[in-house]
Amino acid sequence: MIKERTGTVTRTTRETDIKIKVTLDGKGTANIDTGIGFFDHMLTALSVHSGISMDINVKGDLHVDGHHTVEDTGIALGQALAAALGNKSGIKRYGTFYIPMDESLAMTSLDISNRPFLVFNAEFTNQSCGDYDVCLTEEFFRAFAFNAGITMHINLMYGSNDHHKCEAIYKSCAHALKEAVEITESGKTLSTKGVL
Repeated sequence: MIKERTGTVTRTTRETDIKIKVTLDGKGTANIDTGIGFFDHMLTALSVHSGISMDINVKGDLHVDGHHTVEDTGIALGQALAAALGNKSGIKRYGTFYIPMDESLAMTSLDISNRPFLVFNAEFTNQSCGDYDVCLTEEFFRAFAFNAGITMHINLMYGSNDHHKCEAIYKSCAHALKEAVEITESGKTLSTKGVL
């Protein structure tokens, strides 16, 4: 009987109040409410396409703007993923995936390595999609990668529609994560050091 890989994080600051639960071997069930409709849409895509079930409830200072809400969600989601992975033994560790979204193409390559790093190459045309500032995409993934212990490279190859660009990025990350968190046949740590 394989132990359920879950992580739960509650994070409260003067700017945000966040409750997150992730289940790595779930069915990609998404229950998400951040107060930013487009961000909910992107996180739902991240959950559904990764197969990682996510319950995310966020109350943020949206009267200021969406920055704290998006960045703090990335922090807490990264922490929840790290908790679900435990010592990270037995996972495939690496994942790379390209996702086309109409005219846009994005690629994410990642290593769940305990060596957090983000390379983010993407340019957007407009300031926002709905109430979501597209510049916060990089902020979300930086917070997520650093708190989950992931080396992550995100490259938007091309595109013209910012909605499609963002969606391709989130979905490419989702599919790369899906590959990386899978359990290996041996169940051993995939590292010459013997530990991640």
